[in-house]
Amino acid sequence: MPIRIDTLYGIVSRRFRPRRFAQFLATFRISSTTSILDIGGESAFWDGQPFRDQITLLNIRGENTDMRHVEGDARWLPFPDQSFDIAFSNSVIEHLGMWEHQQAFAFEARRVGKKLWVQTPARSFPVEPHLLTPFIHWLPRRLQLPLLRHFTVWGLVTRASVESARSLAAELRLLNGREMKLLFPDCEIRRERVAGLTKSFIAVRLA
Repeated sequence: MPIRIDTLYGIVSRRFRPRRFAQFLATFRISSTTSILDIGGESAFWDGQPFRDQITLLNIRGENTDMRHVEGDARWLPFPDQSFDIAFSNSVIEHLGMWEHQQAFAFEARRVGKKLWVQTPARSFPVEPHLLTPFIHWLPRRLQLPLLRHFTVWGLVTRASVESARSLAAELRLLNGREMKLLFPDCEIRRERVAGLTKSFIAVRLA
């Protein structure tokens, strides 16, 4: 049976996600009344959590889940100011493709959440986490595109078409530390490190 790309993603995330989630729980005192908006997340991420029914998922396309979910665009959230105790997002903002769209995402997350937790991979880390391949994300997009299908783990495992490679190249825009500070000026920017290198950033606002 051929290996699936989501299986590889799962293997990688199992190393980092539990530690990151423990940090999230240690950062926020989540009570039985805490409301959480997960921007762009999936229900499986919250499996086993006692506060699962306090979470609202927002995605462009709805998910078949028993959790509360809303179809919407993260750049224009359909909620009033400070609607949720915590606005949460895990590895989503880098999928918006353009700086202007990332600015809109950050503004909306900061607007609807009283507190904030937004995680995203760091551009400076040598391995691109979606392609599972080193260095390629440092190239200009016009040079990335010919390489995505046959010279990345993602391309080889998914047997990517020209169209899917073009779509992914246009979608991904990883952020650096300076950009994170610009997007989240009222947040602490935490760094998740591996071997001394920044693997991801987490914007945290506690009030």
